Amino acid sequence: MKHTLSVIVEDEAGVLSRIASLFARRGFNIESLAVGPAEQDGVSRITMVVPGDDRIIEQLTKQLYKLVNVLKVQDITEIPCVERELMLLKVNATSSNRSEIIELSQIFRARIVDVAEDSLTLEVVGDPGKMVAIVQVLQKFGLREIARTGKISLTRESGVNTELLKSLQTKV
Repeated sequence: MKHTLSVIVEDEAGVLSRIASLFARRGFNIESLAVGPAEQDGVSRITMVVPGDDRIIEQLTKQLYKLVNVLKVQDITEIPCVERELMLLKVNATSSNRSEIIELSQIFRARIVDVAEDSLTLEVVGDPGKMVAIVQVLQKFGLREIARTGKISLTRESGVNTELLKSLQTKV
């Protein structure tokens, strides 16, 4: 199972390196990693997606807390969250299929950020499932390059679980 960890750290040189070293020493993979300033000066939020069972994640959490600059570690996998990712996607585009690609990009609310003679570059923002879906749809045109930020996530103060709402909607 993939777990999403939200880690609050002091914004100092070497913190990310120490966290990455901790994972590497224990042979754990980080599937997605996003780092940026948090709401407080001098503090950063690291959002990472890590494969493993509950026992492994609990062990990693304890190890993270042993690092000096780590202030808070939270496994937010089962907590209602707002999740987003940014992806830039370069697609082969000829004069005969360009309008179809533009039409498909509008369905996904993707923005065209570069137009070349033989390609289009799209900017896609959304949940990780949306990223997978648009890649699958545009695969047939030929994908030249993909750059993804990794998932960022904040817990929902409202407590509304959108995944639960989606599942209820499909049952109706």
